[in-house]
Amino acid sequence: MQAERESRAGWLAIGVVWAIAVVGSAIVVSLAYAGTSAWFGDSGALGVYDALGVVLATSVVGALAAQLATRRPPGFVVRASASVGGAAAVVAVAALAVAPTVTA
Repeated sequence: MQAERESRAGWLAIGVVWAIAVVGSAIVVSLAYAGTSAWFGDSGALGVYDALGVVLATSVVGALAAQLATRRPPGFVVRASASVGGAAAVVAVAALAVAPTVTA
């Protein structure tokens, strides 16, 4: 029973990381459509992608921290890869969603 609970903690951490990516991406997309033009001091047309890069970086660091916090070495690489891969997919969808707002 103990091993099953510890295994679920690793997979729960994947969902938490994906949630971080979804929330961060939703904030960036909503601000982009609201007309925000300056992102982290970059007022260029592609500054919104800087913000999405920060969301992805936060998700990657969060994925590694969450998986290390589970203290379960077996399957670490699979769980960390699933966390980062899912977060990258979420941010990629957000990048496609903001593409119409980018004016060069």
